[in-house]
This record gives sequence, structure tokens and C-alpha cells, in this order.
Amino acid sequence: MYGTPHIVSDVMTHTVAAVGRRAPFKEIVRLMQDWQISALPVIEGEGRVVGVVSEADMLPTEELRDDPQAGYLRLRRPADLAKAGALTAGDLMSSPAVTVRANATLAEAARAMAQEGVKRLPVVDDAGLLAGIVSRTDLLKVFLRDDEDIAEEVRREVVSYLFPAPASAIHVDVHDGVVTLTGRIRDTALVPVAAHLVRAVEGVVDVQFDLAPAHHGVTGAGRP
Repeated sequence: MYGTPHIVSDVMTHTVAAVGRRAPFKEIVRLMQDWQISALPVIEGEGRVVGVVSEADMLPTEELRDDPQAGYLRLRRPADLAKAGALTAGDLMSSPAVTVRANATLAEAARAMAQEGVKRLPVVDDAGLLAGIVSRTDLLKVFLRDDEDIAEEVRREVVSYLFPAPASAIHVDVHDGVVTLTGRIRDTALVPVAAHLVRAVEGVVDVQFDLAPAHHGVTGAGRP
């Protein structure tokens, strides 16, 4: 009964800047500036993602350069001290890379970002090769979905399944992603189920109900 969920490949950026393990520090900085990004996948071979180098990975070097004595005191972790003297992407990168498959749902990608505390994820194909990159901003694109598209999916995938006519008469209205279901239904116990299913529709911000039992005898309402 479910509509096809949007997946990572629907919203990801397909053209990706990446570097090899031997990419020097200045080249990494230049690429980040040119592409207006804060992290780069590190690849080897035919494009297998082996790590990610971010601005955070490179900051220890700047701290040490600015004030070597204070820098060594602040950089207490061995990993930070190692990165402070790193000259290439292979030494700077965080590894193994946290990646996501192109066919993963947006919810799965968002969960991975939240768990790992990252702002973007390299997207890999079935062979583990770099296919794109997805950011937090990309995941929010689903909320730009047209209200009428959302309404049509709610009618088709939720209302027609849970509240089939003629026993129920439900009107679906969507405004700025907020879905409102209005009308009379035969079984009000299904409302929590409807709420769960409607919120699962891509682009839905919230769901509201103005529903009443159909057997209350209101003119035009379906009869039990």
C-alpha cells in the first residue's frame, strides 16, 4: 500500500569532488574553497571510498602553526597530534568512511548523519564505488514537494486503504506540508494508524484530524 519512498539517489549530488590518498594539504584546501564544501571523500583504485577529510581534520594543523606550544597543549588526543603534522589526505582523513547506499531511504541517511555527527555522506554503489554525495540540505529537499502531490499520495496510499468509500467520506487538504483529514469515518480506532502512515509520506510536515464517527447520523454520512 505504500508509495515509493524517495531514496538517496533522488536528491544526492552526482558530480563530486574527491581526492586520492596522496593529495597534498594545499590541494585539499583549494578544492574545498573552489567547490564551497567542508569535506571531501578520499578514494583509491576505481573510486572506492576509503575515508573522508574534513575541515575538522585539518584544523589541528592550523592550531599548531598558529601557536606551536599552546597547540600541543590543546591537542591532547594522539589522533589530533598525528593530524597536526599530516601533509596528505591519507594521513588527515577519518577512516573508515561513513557512507550510504544510493538506494537507501532518506530516513536511513538522516539517521546515519545523526548517529555519526556528520553533515554529509559519500554515496556508494553496490560495489562500494563513489556515486555521489548527500548533505543535510539535500535531505530537506523532500519538503519542497508540491502540496497537491502530497495530497494525492495520501488519498491513494492511506485514505483509500484505511477508510474506503462509501462507509467513509474523507477530505484531504494539504497546506505547506501540513495534512488535514476532515470527515466521518466508521472506525475512529484507525486514526492513530492513519497518523503514522500519513507522517511516513515524503514531504509531510505534520498531520491534523477533524474526524467523527460515521454512525452519528449526520446527513450524507455513510451508515455502519
